[in-house]
Amino acid sequence: MSIHLANRPIPPARTLRPARFLTLAVFLLCAVPALSESADTGQMVRVKDVAAIEGIRDNQLVGYGLVVGLHGTGDSQQTIFPYQSLVSALERMGITVPQSGAISAQNMQVKNMAGVFVVATLPPFTQPGYKLDVTVSSAGDARSLEGGILLMTPLYGPDGKIFAQAQGALVLGGYLAAAAGNSRTVNHPTTARIPDGALVERPVPFDLKQLHTIDVVLNDADFHTSEEMAASINRVLGSARAQALDSRRVEIVPRPDEDLPALLDKIESAEIEVYPRARVVVNERTGTVVIGGTVRLQPVSILHGGLTVNVISQVQVSQPSALSSGGTTQVVQQTQVEAEEKPVNRIDLKEGATVEDLVQELQRTGAGARDVISILQAMKEAGALEADLEVI
Repeated sequence: MSIHLANRPIPPARTLRPARFLTLAVFLLCAVPALSESADTGQMVRVKDVAAIEGIRDNQLVGYGLVVGLHGTGDSQQTIFPYQSLVSALERMGITVPQSGAISAQNMQVKNMAGVFVVATLPPFTQPGYKLDVTVSSAGDARSLEGGILLMTPLYGPDGKIFAQAQGALVLGGYLAAAAGNSRTVNHPTTARIPDGALVERPVPFDLKQLHTIDVVLNDADFHTSEEMAASINRVLGSARAQALDSRRVEIVPRPDEDLPALLDKIESAEIEVYPRARVVVNERTGTVVIGGTVRLQPVSILHGGLTVNVISQVQVSQPSALSSGGTTQVVQQTQVEAEEKPVNRIDLKEGATVEDLVQELQRTGAGARDVISILQAMKEAGALEADLEVI
């Protein structure tokens, strides 16, 4: 049931507009012909596509800096940290700014610059001089970063050490245009990227020779996949050197003085048969529903209806007649309630129904975003949806 409130002068009779329908985005994780095949059929993939070598990973970097050269769209005077950062940067360059007086830090105009946070991802085995892409996001109330240049910004790792330096011109995926009190915004003009905008200054200390054992970790825990991966790696290596420790981890013991890069290449190139999890993902914010091709449906009958209530607040002016001896003008507020009950929609899914059948029936009934989410949750509770239901 949805309720709409409005406060406006008495309008003419209007027909209630239907609720906006959901755009149902369904991505079948398996190819269309595969839907008719048995759901027990696995897929052949490489180890590197479903697992990772423990210890060989990316590292997150973050820093704070200044973007200058904006056309009056930077931070306002109420945002204090941009001009504090500017004073600190000027002092490092040998320029002293008075703390009081007509020309002082308090009177500085910072509308052409903005304080920003800079983030980047440092890949494994990266050496000094390697270039990274960085993402820049406004930290204050700047309206747009269009045309800005990021000043040299140190990027820190989780240990507080500087691993890279970022600087360069910003590239935006949107814009802000304003004139005479009107404005138009496309995408997010307060977030930008700098391709190859950071230079690595310090490598991440990691030596393959220190690995006494090689642990391969699955992205999704599954005992069957773990055993299959250990068996496939043993076939590739020609010996029983891989052992499944649990539902996620497989351990391989390298031989002394073995070429570890070549060994890791063989491990990651090994092919295994995996069975994708049946999963339905629902995004309540965007109204997107993603249904995997391996989802099974049991026979079920669904009855779904709704009640729409529209509350209209009306303002009526009551005045005394022209020949009356007394009385005053009064404003009377009247409330009108209109209710419309939608007819019950029925969906029948018989034995052998597919995901395509479910999608067609939902589109036929014109189900909205909240309706689809409620139907899927009810199907899960009734045992008619054999899949993991994830709401994000």
